[in-house]
Formats: sequence, structure tokens, C-alpha cells
Amino acid sequence: MDERGPLTGGALEEAAEVFQRLRPRLFGIAYRVLGSVSEAEDVVQDAWVRWQGTDRSAVLDPGAFLAKTTTRLAINVARSARARREAYVGPWLPEPVDTSVDPQVGAERGEALELAVLVVLQKLNPVERAAYVLREAFDYAYDEIAGILQLTQANTRQIVSRARKRLTVERRDPVDTAQHRRLLDAFVAAARHGDIAALEHVLSADVVSYADGNGMRGVARVAVVGPERVARITAFAQQFFPGAEYGIAEANGRPALLLIQGGAAVALVTVTVGPDGIDALYWVLAPDKLRSYERSTHRFTGRP
Repeated sequence: MDERGPLTGGALEEAAEVFQRLRPRLFGIAYRVLGSVSEAEDVVQDAWVRWQGTDRSAVLDPGAFLAKTTTRLAINVARSARARREAYVGPWLPEPVDTSVDPQVGAERGEALELAVLVVLQKLNPVERAAYVLREAFDYAYDEIAGILQLTQANTRQIVSRARKRLTVERRDPVDTAQHRRLLDAFVAAARHGDIAALEHVLSADVVSYADGNGMRGVARVAVVGPERVARITAFAQQFFPGAEYGIAEANGRPALLLIQGGAAVALVTVTVGPDGIDALYWVLAPDKLRSYERSTHRFTGRP
């Protein structure tokens, strides 16, 4: 229902066509701000409901209107989600998404998409996060971001600058894609055979491993540090998931290790790589997050 009365069939089709064209960008913004596929989908659905109820004849730029609506909704959800995440058992990691088949999240530029970057972004407050995402991932001008966030341009520039510095401090310079894939392949081969020595060989001296199991029995609830400990925990996956198949998948724009047991995903591991080897591992083990990843895999393949 908009202010002009009930939507006619033609008006609804036109509204849906405009929204569908912009949907990849809207989902990409919400997902990067929230780190959650399910929450981002809910935000986009709320934006669609609001779009239907808007007097669209007064909207000069649908893209700007919907980006503002989506961003503000995502900020509100991020604020309400903070308390839930503080009560989470063990490390909280973002929900991964299969970007090889899901163009929605990979749309626009690839910045602020890798799981490790999303982890750091969650340490920023929701407004800082949104400002950084709009600038770095979607190349919005500072005056546009200021309008969306209802800030001054000067304040917006300061916020984006602070966010960049925070990410620079907490992230290492990434290696090239070929080196990343070479080390991941070596890691997967060693993990598949439980070869602790080979695992240690591809890990950096200060490697850190995070596991998101939300209280699952046998899953570390604190970060594990050091190549020997990380290698042993990785090798233990053979016993934790007996008979699991080890393969390479894509998650958040990077290759990742996917463990399949009984036809279902039981673990997804993404890594970051530095000059001296793999320096961080992110184990997604929580069943709901793995189901979310599988939904993203199936969404555009037609598989059930």
C-alpha cells in the first residue's frame, strides 16, 4: 500500500523490477555490515516492504533511497545483535557465503568481503562499519555517505579514515592469489592425511586458529596459538569428523577447505596467508552457519 492507494499490477511490477535490479547491491551492503546472510536477507526483505509503501513518484533516485534505507536498517540490526553476540559461546565468526555461485554478495567491488576482513569490521561500531563498507566496497562519494548516515562530510571522512587505519593495523598485507592457493592446497593435503609435520611446515610462527562452534562439544572456545598446537588440532579433525571428505570450495571470494560428512558440510575453513605461511585459520563449525553457506551454494544452481 503506498500513499496513493493500493498498488496496481503495473505499479507493483515496476517497483519489483527496480528493486530486483538493485537487490545485489543492497544485499552486499547489508551482508558486509552484519556478517550474516540470514540477517542481511531479512534487511533486504524489510527494505522491499518499505519500498512498496513509499510514494515512489517523489523518489528522484531509487538507488540512493534504497541504499539509505538498507544501510539504516542494517545499522539498527547490528546494534540489536551486539548483545546476542556477546553471549555467544566461543569466537563468533561471520556466516560464509559461496561467492562462486552467489553473485549477490560478490557484486560491486570485492573489498570488505573476505571472512578475515569481516571479523575485523565487527570490531567497529555499526556506523563506522557502514561508512567503511559504503566507501571501500561500493565507492560511494563522501557526500552520499554523509547523507545516508546523517553526518557531516568532515565527520564521514574521519570515520572512514579511522576504520581504514584499524583494518591496516589488524590485517597483514595479502599475498598474491597463486601463493595463497599453493599454501591452501598444501594445508588441505596435510590435513587430509593428519600429517602434523607437514601442517607445521605451512603455518607461520605466530599462526592463530579461531573456531566458531557456538558451544559444540570438543571445539576450542578460545583462540589457539602457535604452529604445533594449531597443527595438532587440525590433524584431530580426522577423528572429530571420521570419514569426512576434504575438498576445495570458494567462500567470500577466496578458496577454502570444505569438509563433507554424510553428504552435508560439517566444517569450512578459510585462511589468511602472510610472507612466512598461513597466519590465521577460521573454522566455521556451527551447523546454522554451514546451512547458510549451503543455501548460498544451492541458490543459483537449482540444486535442492
